[in-house]
Amino acid sequence: MRDFIYTEMMVHVPMCTSKEAKDILIISDDAQKLSQEATRHKEANVKVVGCSLNEISSLDDDSYDVVISEMGNDAALFSHLNRILKKDGVFVTKHPSLDSAEENKSLISMLGKFFKIIMPYNIGDGTTALLASKEYHPTADINLQRADMIDGLSYYNSDIHPAAFAMGNYIRKEYLGIIKN
Repeated sequence: MRDFIYTEMMVHVPMCTSKEAKDILIISDDAQKLSQEATRHKEANVKVVGCSLNEISSLDDDSYDVVISEMGNDAALFSHLNRILKKDGVFVTKHPSLDSAEENKSLISMLGKFFKIIMPYNIGDGTTALLASKEYHPTADINLQRADMIDGLSYYNSDIHPAAFAMGNYIRKEYLGIIKN
């Protein structure tokens, strides 16, 4: 599938959900495409760190509006994210297929200790990501001004954004009471 779909959806969904989206952290061992995509937001200050708890633990408290992660998910990471995200921060991460219900329920339960809203969304390439937010709802609080003003996109737009959160009934039933929306 086309590389631009993944990078656009991993970057612009959380950045257009966040009210500010100025201070952005990308956690990845291969962040070039993600960081290039994030620079489409002229107001964004983008920092990249590798997939290492040591690097993340050295970051300042309340420093980031948005964190985009390709790191494996665990409780230690989420604790650090809670510390470094601002009080209205947004976090996006890769996760197992939604067909792996037990694995995802455990992941969502861990995230639920730190975030008010946790919702999977379709990337557009056959996979999903998880958006976790301390304050903003990804469909109710989408920043349309920001979403419509990004130049040069090939996939993401303000119509794709809310549509990405639509899930089939079998997913809704399986995750009923687990997904926090």
